Amino acid sequence: QVQLVESGGGLVQAGGSLRLSCVASIRTFGMGWFRQAPGKEREFVAACNWSGGNTAYADSVKGRFTISKDNAKNTVYLQMNSLKPEDTAVYYCAASRLGYTSISSTYNYWGQGTQVTVSS
Repeated sequence: QVQLVESGGGLVQAGGSLRLSCVASIRTFGMGWFRQAPGKEREFVAACNWSGGNTAYADSVKGRFTISKDNAKNTVYLQMNSLKPEDTAVYYCAASRLGYTSISSTYNYWGQGTQVTVSS
């Protein structure tokens, strides 16, 4: 059973930054970040392949968020800059045995989520 443990969420003012971390119990082919705001469906944020060399981003976060991976630590990061109130959500880390995509159903394992709140 793969375990994913997220950390790094919190409360930040608009324009600020946060870095989320997700430690995986084993190495997987693809890693992704998704988020879910109250009353909304879960949406894709960013993803990368096993090496971190290939990445994908939602249009809403391009240029502000960066996903990266440290294979030595089996950890994926989401650096979030220029945060906006609309980024407020629970952020979930996900792992895929197949690769990295923007489709949540292709991910096999999910973390428990970490709350990010951006105040205006």
